[in-house]
Amino acid sequence: MDWQTSEDTVPSAPITEADARQLLGRPPATGAWRDGDPVGERLFAASGPFRTEGGRELPGIRLAYETWGELNAARDNAVLIAHALTGDSHVRGVAGPGHPTDGWWGDVVGPGGAIDTDRWFVVAPNMLGGCQGSTGPSSIAPDGYEWAARFPYLTIRDQVAAQVRLADALGIDAWAGVVGGSMGGMHALEWGVTHPERVRRLAVLSAPPVTTADQIAHNSLQLATIQMDPRFHGGEYYDAGDGDGPHRGLSIARRAAMLSYRSDTELNQRFSRTWQSGKSPLGHGGRFAVESYLDFHGNKFTRRFDANSYITLVEAMNSHDIGRDRGGVEDALARVTARTLIVGVDSDRLFPLDGQQRIARGIGSTIDDGAAVLASDFGHDGFLIEKAAVGAHLRRLFAD
Repeated sequence: MDWQTSEDTVPSAPITEADARQLLGRPPATGAWRDGDPVGERLFAASGPFRTEGGRELPGIRLAYETWGELNAARDNAVLIAHALTGDSHVRGVAGPGHPTDGWWGDVVGPGGAIDTDRWFVVAPNMLGGCQGSTGPSSIAPDGYEWAARFPYLTIRDQVAAQVRLADALGIDAWAGVVGGSMGGMHALEWGVTHPERVRRLAVLSAPPVTTADQIAHNSLQLATIQMDPRFHGGEYYDAGDGDGPHRGLSIARRAAMLSYRSDTELNQRFSRTWQSGKSPLGHGGRFAVESYLDFHGNKFTRRFDANSYITLVEAMNSHDIGRDRGGVEDALARVTARTLIVGVDSDRLFPLDGQQRIARGIGSTIDDGAAVLASDFGHDGFLIEKAAVGAHLRRLFAD
């Protein structure tokens, strides 16, 4: 559940006047990509009726995705990359029409990279329920209005089922590798357990075997801040003008989430008790620099994301339990047959290292004796920021 945009995959830094100028003007009611917006590098795969685990049916679904490299004649060199909660399909490439930011993992994926697009055909879909081109709450329902709060509850397994349809549409019987971090790591793990015959390599980064009660509790506060925003209107806000959507609730949810994405060490080292300006925050109306930092990124987030999608995806993440109806976590993990890399960050306070260690113990085909550990001050987002170290691990997985 990380930031996963190019600007966010760097160390934290105080907010400058130039940063603040980026947010002049009122935020839109939704930051979702909508039909009619510039397509950018997106491709689309549509399929027919889709029934969720909960028994709800969508009349059809669409996944937006991007690709790099070439699929070979044998169709056996495809690698799936699953993004995290607020990410999207734009793994690499420059910002431009349709893509407000540069790719979030361009130093890892590309020609000569750890996942070398001269060798591998890389596919990155925007997950079902998202807001960057895939079917989600901001999509138009058959009655001509947005799904909004009517959009069905999704699970991680539903989202992987949609990815299976994408693989089928592309004619990919088995992935040479499935790679995901954070929520994307939940998807990767689900692929390895549910479809072991379709995954030859598996990389799970900074993801847990289950979403714990503690994590669900933190998530519930984020969702409540959105739902209690008076401009949320029960999810019916798409016709609102700029500045009249639920941006305050979404911004606060983002700020709260960000505190679990980075470590206390990094925040203390970067900001200490510095002030944002010359005005004292000690009763004189000023602000601490870390407050301005969180506020800036929370407000910026509302310009590229959708409040209903945030709720849908967080609830899907809450559903994650790899052992549900499978005899428990260890029995489920024993189903994985792929050559597997598990990576955790020693300072991760969102999905602590013990979760990755449990996954590694349960899978008999890991390339290491346990989880590979990234030593980093950056916390959960270390798997995005420590690109050289992550790349070195991925090179080992994809070396054969």
